Amino acid sequence: MNLPPYPVFPVLASATVRLRQVVPADSSSLLEISFYNARPAQNAPEAAEMQEKINADYRNGSSIHWAIVSVATNEVVGTLGFYRGFADGTGELGCVLKPAFRGRGLMAEAMRLAIEFGRRDMQLARITTITTRPNGPAIRLLERLGFRKSADLPDDELCYRLQPQH
Repeated sequence: MNLPPYPVFPVLASATVRLRQVVPADSSSLLEISFYNARPAQNAPEAAEMQEKINADYRNGSSIHWAIVSVATNEVVGTLGFYRGFADGTGELGCVLKPAFRGRGLMAEAMRLAIEFGRRDMQLARITTITTRPNGPAIRLLERLGFRKSADLPDDELCYRLQPQH
């Protein structure tokens, strides 16, 4: 397996999105979607503290976190990455998109890039993700990308696993 941290932070791109490292200048645009361990930031200092924890997780090899940038506008529209370590070759993919950008296909494209990177470059054997039962749009996106429900979790959460490629 080829896991973080990398000598050069990987930048992934398609015609519609670019995934790049989160930089300090992104902090104000990410405040509304700053999370750590599924808990949202309540203010700018807390969001900065969360980002430092995410950066530390990357440095210790247990995550990789990208800013999702719209190619059309060069605006940061969300974040995604693999979190919580890579035990047994498994990567847990998490993501969040600013509400104003939902329904445009940006997250689907960002997830495709991350999944491809996870399989090809990180050599992950399994990719999982967790969402809440009421999040119908996320569930439909996961299913379109080949994820299938693998477990019901506490607190109305669902675990999905990406089906292996054939």
